[in-house]
Amino acid sequence: MTTTPKWAIDPSHSEISFKVKHLVVTTLTGKFETFEGGLETANEDFSDAKISFTADVASINTGNADRDGHLKSDDFFNAEAFPKVTFTSTSFTKTGDGEYKLAGNITLRDVTKPIELTVEYGGTATDPWGNVKAGFEINGKIKRKEFGLKWDALTEAGGAVVSDEVKLHLNVQLVKQA
Repeated sequence: MTTTPKWAIDPSHSEISFKVKHLVVTTLTGKFETFEGGLETANEDFSDAKISFTADVASINTGNADRDGHLKSDDFFNAEAFPKVTFTSTSFTKTGDGEYKLAGNITLRDVTKPIELTVEYGGTATDPWGNVKAGFEINGKIKRKEFGLKWDALTEAGGAVVSDEVKLHLNVQLVKQA
């Protein structure tokens, strides 16, 4: 009996970040410090992989403690009531040489919506300790208000203080499990 190979996110070599426009003129970056996930696939090219991911909302970090506190509040993520952001894939399709389309369901604040992400496969290598690793860069977008991240304010000129569109950017290194 053969088992499907499993890969786990190596958190010390991965970064889960997001970008949002502030005052329409600058982009602010945040990230989740605590997360886990991985994939299962029988295919060496990772096609048809089953992927799951979870991030701890309380670990959000934008480099500003006051802003992080506001993001953890009910105006945005409500970390106390909804402590996790989750993603579960529905398909992982190879679209070109090292390129994939990742479809799945993302859940924020107990609201689940489908999402499509673009994925670039960076390759597979064995580290000096004999661990087989694979690297992926993942990009996509969500509309935060669709998930109940509802806080809004306008500038004097009528522009949004924080844009509705949030860009997702993940650099993920996976390690093959023995």
